Amino acid sequence: MSTQILTYFAVGLSFALYIGIAIWSRAGSTKEFYVAGGGVHPVANGMATAADWMSAASFISMAGIIAFAGYDGSVYLMGWTGGYVLLALLLAPYLRKFGQFTVPDFIGERFYSKTARVVAVLCLIVISFTYIAGQMRGVGVVFSHFLNVPITIGVFIGMAVVFFYAVLGGMKGITYTQVAQYCVLIFAYMVPAIFISILITGNPIPQLGLGSMVADGSGMTVLQKLDTTLVDLGFNPYTLGSKSMVDVFAITLALMVGTAGLPHVIVRFFTVPKVSDARKSAGYALVFIALLYTTAPAVGAFARINFIETVNGATYENAEENGGAPTFFKTFERIGLDTWVDKNDDGVMQYSAGAPFVGKPKFTGELGSHGERLVSNELTANANEVYVDRDIMVLANPEIAKLPGWVIALVAAGGIAAALSTAAGLLLVISASISHDLLKKTFMPSISDKQELLAARGAAIVAISVAGYLGINPPGFVAQVVALAFGLAACSLFPAILMGIFFKGMNKEGAIAGMLAGLAFTISYIVYFKSPWFGAVNTADNWFFGISPEGIGSVGMAINFAVAIAVAKFTKPTPVEVQDLVDDIRIPTGAGVAHQH
Repeated sequence: MSTQILTYFAVGLSFALYIGIAIWSRAGSTKEFYVAGGGVHPVANGMATAADWMSAASFISMAGIIAFAGYDGSVYLMGWTGGYVLLALLLAPYLRKFGQFTVPDFIGERFYSKTARVVAVLCLIVISFTYIAGQMRGVGVVFSHFLNVPITIGVFIGMAVVFFYAVLGGMKGITYTQVAQYCVLIFAYMVPAIFISILITGNPIPQLGLGSMVADGSGMTVLQKLDTTLVDLGFNPYTLGSKSMVDVFAITLALMVGTAGLPHVIVRFFTVPKVSDARKSAGYALVFIALLYTTAPAVGAFARINFIETVNGATYENAEENGGAPTFFKTFERIGLDTWVDKNDDGVMQYSAGAPFVGKPKFTGELGSHGERLVSNELTANANEVYVDRDIMVLANPEIAKLPGWVIALVAAGGIAAALSTAAGLLLVISASISHDLLKKTFMPSISDKQELLAARGAAIVAISVAGYLGINPPGFVAQVVALAFGLAACSLFPAILMGIFFKGMNKEGAIAGMLAGLAFTISYIVYFKSPWFGAVNTADNWFFGISPEGIGSVGMAINFAVAIAVAKFTKPTPVEVQDLVDDIRIPTGAGVAHQH
């Protein structure tokens, strides 16, 4: 059976499973749609949380970033895992004890203000759409490669599947679908990692393989070989960071506190029966997450070694078995995710430091003398002839290592599962914030349960349409887009949630001013450096204190705290009944019972 047929089978089977679960667990009430009825077992919720949180950025893009950035890629590992611990210990149990449906619900009640609720919805929508752009882009990349369709068509297929089980099943359908997706994605990630670790080092445990000797007789470890190879090609050593310490700290902090402020992850802790179950499900999720996150550095290192060995020095027009360009390279070239520019017209692919041309490839539709796809981009002066998109590395790994077709098919199903699980969770928090927080709790309080459920499904349809557009026209590669979303969460929702739980004196005026100030500053900075409209040079020389757009959320968070505290000092104090509410959330009496307001 061909790899293509196996891929169709694996992806089709996983889709049938997800849709079957959605039909089985169809939501019949707003409580089931928003929080799965509040009756999910902690182990199942831990798996669902892990799938929700480990997005296309974790599955597809993170190992690719580590493969190309080396030591600098560690900020994503430290920030995302550290942030999950922060969320589990500092926020989740208190929010569960509060017992509402959404993050804006908590902010609206705690800060006794419809305006605060609306501002929280605004923050949530900005965060979620920025995040979902990365997921839909990931869906498009996976589909376009494995199913041989354009990225745009891949995004549309992903939209259709997510639409079906998110709109039909709500949180109840999404939760049990995400349990299945976690099983698919972790199996799909670990199997090729184990295979490749054995091939490169002889060690079946990837985490240990990263520190083992390469099985080529060189006597070097994986990291030593990478350092030597990359320096020979003009790159920085793999184990030496190039980012400033300030930027490393800022990105790590933004990712950590951004994780703790992500609405689609926080809402998962509202789906369990008791406060103690929220703590348990957080612990289980951390174990499930650690399986992938401790493997990613090894996957990234192995991918970079294999990529260099198979691409650099290959004669493009020859067949792969005769020293030609590997099959995976030509497959991804067809969809614009890698390409080769023969600068010296020798037919041999030279891979070294520097960009081969300016910008992303713009293909002319013509072929060169060696069969390569020609680009119209202005060429750069350096010797590098190879362009490669970071997002392809995990997907290409099994093909680079010549693993069996069923492993390649499994990775396709896993990549799609990772992207769809997070996309579904994000769609749900967007639809819930619009139907529950804007309509039911703010502008149309008289609507019935049935009308609210209908509005939630309508909002999900609009949200998935916007998500699809952002997936087709993303502002960067997957993990970069996702990192920006974490920065937006760090500067807006996290401070409001933290002060709402631990600072009784924080009033509505302070919280609203803080959220708006943090969000306005961070969005302005990101747009200035990331959008094509301003033409700002996105380099460390021009950044504020050397902090990149990916890390600026940490500064936005500090601004949020400072503005909120300053405004709170000069405005009316928090009402006594709200201060009592804060005490009630924080005191663990009756911790086994969900407190309703």
